[in-house]
Amino acid sequence: MPYRCRFCGGTYCEEHRLPENHDCPGLDEWDDPAGVFGPEETGREEKSRVERAVQSVGATGGPLGYLRGNVAYVFLGLMVLTVGLQGVVSTLGISSVSAQNLFTLNTTNLLWVYPWFTSIFAHGGFAHLLVNGIALYFFGPTVERRVGSGRFAALFLGAGALAGLAQVGTAAFLGQYAAVLGASGAIMAVMGVLTVLNPSLRVYIYFILPVPLWLFTLGFAAYSLFVTSVGGIGSGGVAQVAHLAGLAVGLVYGAYLKSQGGRAPDELTLGGGPGGPGGPGRGRI
Repeated sequence: MPYRCRFCGGTYCEEHRLPENHDCPGLDEWDDPAGVFGPEETGREEKSRVERAVQSVGATGGPLGYLRGNVAYVFLGLMVLTVGLQGVVSTLGISSVSAQNLFTLNTTNLLWVYPWFTSIFAHGGFAHLLVNGIALYFFGPTVERRVGSGRFAALFLGAGALAGLAQVGTAAFLGQYAAVLGASGAIMAVMGVLTVLNPSLRVYIYFILPVPLWLFTLGFAAYSLFVTSVGGIGSGGVAQVAHLAGLAVGLVYGAYLKSQGGRAPDELTLGGGPGGPGGPGRGRI
C-alpha cells in the first residue's frame, strides 16, 4: 500500500488513506480545531487530482501519449506541413507582405511572438527543408532519448526562437532589414548538446565521410564566423548569427546535462549539416 496514516501507522490505498476513511483510532484523541479536512489536507487532495489529470493526458493511450519519444518526428512532420501550407498560400495569391509576416521572423514583426515559432517550421523550398529534415531526423531522436520529450521540445522551440531573434535583432540594431525562416538554429542547438555529451561521436557526412562530432561542429562554427566577418550577418542569404546563437544555446545546455552525468551513443549517420543556401533578402536558418 502506498499511503501510511500518520496517526495510527497503518498503510492504506488511495481511497482509504485519510484517517476518517479507515476509522482511524487516532481520531478519538485528535484535538484539532481545523478538523480533518483542514486547508492543508484539502490542498493536498486537490493537488493530487490535478496531478492525476495531467498524468492521464500524457500517459500511454492518453491524448498526448504518442508524443512521448516521438517529438522529433512530430516536429519533422510539422516542418513538412508548414512548407505545404506555404505552397498553398502562394497558390492563393495572398500578398507577399502577409505571407512574409506569417512564415518569417523579420524586423517588422519582431515583437509579434507567433512568428518566433512559425518561422522555425517554415522553409525556403524543398532543398532547404530536405537538409534540415535530414539533420533533425538523425540528431533529434538521439537527444530526445537523452533529455526526455518535454525538455527536447523546450530546447528545440526555445533555441529556434532565440536563434531567429538573435539574427533579426542584430540586423535591426545595425539598421538593416532581415527576414529569417528555417529550423537550423534549433538543430544547431541539438548538435551543440551532442557535441558536449560525446565530442568523439562519429558523424558520417553524406553517409560516407566519417568525422568526429567536435570537428564537425568546430568547422561549422568557424565557417559561420568567417563568412560573417567577410560578408556580414546574412552572408550568402544564410542567417549566420542564428546558427551561432543556436549552437551557443546547445553547448550551454549540453554542459549542464554533462554535469548531471550521462553520454550519447557512439555513432551517428548524417546526411548533411544544418542550414543551406538562401535567397536574396531572406536568411535561411
